[in-house]
Amino acid sequence: MHLFKYADAFSTEPYNSLKRSFWLLLGVGLRILRVFLLLVISVHLFACSKDSSKSSPQAYVSQNDWRKEFPQHWWQEVPREEAKSWEILPQDAGFREVILSKRNELGLLSNFADTSFVFHGVCYPSVEGFWQMMKYPEGADDIRWSWSSKWKWTRAQVSLMNGYDAKKAGNYINYLMDQNDANWVTFMGQKLIFASMEPGDHYQLILKALIEKVRQNPEVRDILLRTRDLKLVADHRISSKAPREWHYNLLWMDIRRSLLDETLSLESSEDLSLKTCRAQRF
Repeated sequence: MHLFKYADAFSTEPYNSLKRSFWLLLGVGLRILRVFLLLVISVHLFACSKDSSKSSPQAYVSQNDWRKEFPQHWWQEVPREEAKSWEILPQDAGFREVILSKRNELGLLSNFADTSFVFHGVCYPSVEGFWQMMKYPEGADDIRWSWSSKWKWTRAQVSLMNGYDAKKAGNYINYLMDQNDANWVTFMGQKLIFASMEPGDHYQLILKALIEKVRQNPEVRDILLRTRDLKLVADHRISSKAPREWHYNLLWMDIRRSLLDETLSLESSEDLSLKTCRAQRF
C-alpha cells in the first residue's frame, strides 16, 4: 500500500508542477497584454486629440486670437488655383505675420504700387520705376549705350512706368547687364554697386526713396503703422542671398520702427508741387 501511495505521489508531482507553471505564465502574459493594450489606447487617444486640435474650429480660433487686433481680410483665404506662379497667398502667413499682398491695401507697400513721390526733384509714379530706371543709360556718353544698337525704352520712359511694366523693362536690361558683366547702376552720374551683400550706396538710395514714399503718401504711412508689430512678409519669394534692399519688407519694418520710436521726421524737403506724375504705358 505504501508502495502505491508513493507511486501515486510521484506520478502527480510533474502534473502539478506543469499546472503551476501554466498559470504563472498565463498570469504574466495577461499582465503584458494589459500593458500593451493600455499603451495602444493611450497612443490612439493622443493622436486623436492632436488631430482634433488641428481641425477643431475652436482650436483654430484660439491660435489666431491675435488677428482680432487687425483687419481680418488681410488673411482672407484665396483658392490655390487662383494664385499667380510667383505669389505667396495671404493665408500662408505664420504666427503674427502678414503677407504684403497686392490683393488688398497692404499692396500699397509694394514697390509696384502707384504711389507717386518726388525724389531729388523728380517725380516717380512707383518705386519699381525708380529702381529699374537706374539700370538704363544716363547721359550721352554712358557706356551702356554700346550694349545694344536698338533700345526698347529710354531711362526717362522707364522712370514713368507702372510697376509691372517697369519690372518687364528691368528684366530686359538684366540680360544686357549679364552679357557685359555689369554689376552696377547709376544715379545722378554716380555709379553704384547693384548687388552687394553688404548694404552700400544702392541700399541707402532705396531706403531714402521708401522714406520719401511714406512721407509724401499719408495712406502708405497709415497702412504701415496699422501693421503695428507684425512681421511683414513679401508676397513673392526672395532669395536669402539677395541684398537687403531687395527685401522691401525688411526695409518697411525698419522704417516702421523709426516711425513708432519717433526718430524719423515726416517732413519732406522735396518740392511737393512736382508730385503730379502718373504711370504711363510705352
